[in-house]
Amino acid sequence: MNMRSKINDETPQSAAARQVQWPAAGEGALVAASAESTATESSADLSQERPPDTQRIGFFLVPNFSMMALSSASEPLRAANRVSGKPLYSWHLISADGEPVSSSSGFSLQPESAMTSSIAVDQLFVVASIDVENYRNERVFDFLRRYAATGKPLGGVSLGTMILARAGLLDKRRCTIHWEALKALADEFPSLAVTRDLYCIDGDRLTCGGGTAAIDLMLDVIARAHNHRLAADVADQFLHTRIRASQESQKMAIQWRYGIEDRRIVNAITLMEQNIERPVPVQTLASLVGISPRQFERMWLKHFDMGPSQFYLGVRLKAAQKLLHESTFSIFDIAMQCGFASASHLGRCYRKLFDATPGQERAARGK
Repeated sequence: MNMRSKINDETPQSAAARQVQWPAAGEGALVAASAESTATESSADLSQERPPDTQRIGFFLVPNFSMMALSSASEPLRAANRVSGKPLYSWHLISADGEPVSSSSGFSLQPESAMTSSIAVDQLFVVASIDVENYRNERVFDFLRRYAATGKPLGGVSLGTMILARAGLLDKRRCTIHWEALKALADEFPSLAVTRDLYCIDGDRLTCGGGTAAIDLMLDVIARAHNHRLAADVADQFLHTRIRASQESQKMAIQWRYGIEDRRIVNAITLMEQNIERPVPVQTLASLVGISPRQFERMWLKHFDMGPSQFYLGVRLKAAQKLLHESTFSIFDIAMQCGFASASHLGRCYRKLFDATPGQERAARGK
């Protein structure tokens, strides 16, 4: 049985070996226009209004973007200015048409400008979250390709990685994405080197899983551009007591999630979570973690009051529930992705655990 996942788990090269070629702050003549300007008037040269060493960071907002991800990526820049006492960074919101963009939580933000060839920022990050499975805006993809051609750093925050991949801008690059979208990204782009890392910097491409991972990514950016002392001082501003390395896990450690210490159980649950579409037989799981099937069964009953087969089924059903809530895949497709023989097989199991059919749950969510 081939147990290898499409997701690349190997340890990334050290930051020293993967230095980003950060552009000089003075490159480019224009910054994004002010919020009062229209998209067609966004070509004013604001270079005289900022010190020459200020790095201009752009955030391209995709509808239903995550406020958490945007804040985690932008607030360290503000804090770096405050802690250093210098205008090291400025930040600018950009959208496809210059109109307000609604976040996944319902808040709307007014960007400074629309995407145009006159947008000149030193680094650009695409911020996206839920409901990107059908996002295919070719104008946006062309805009990102033109920006990438300048050689300036281009990043994806949370599901922004998916947008970059669809624009063809992650070929031959290591990248990461929010853990819930890892499989979807690997399935849509099987040739990509997708990792489970917290964040990933490969040349002039920067990607992260979103959420608080964006803090760690930006602290890395600050440390590279300035120094580690400044990055540490910025982290302290947010009570971020430890700057996480890029290769750390996105999810809480299994032993903390389930309150267990037995390494064999931890390894077994890891295998279950990594093999949703093609479930591994319980006997094989027991063999892989080095114990007999009978002992494996007893351990599960002791810790979870259920057998490993029932526990594994619950893992797959919860994965199906997430897809029902956050995707537009058909119930049949979800059943296949979560290791069920048919939509009806998923429906029977789902109703036993959640007291509702997949169709009823999706209807209740307004999908």
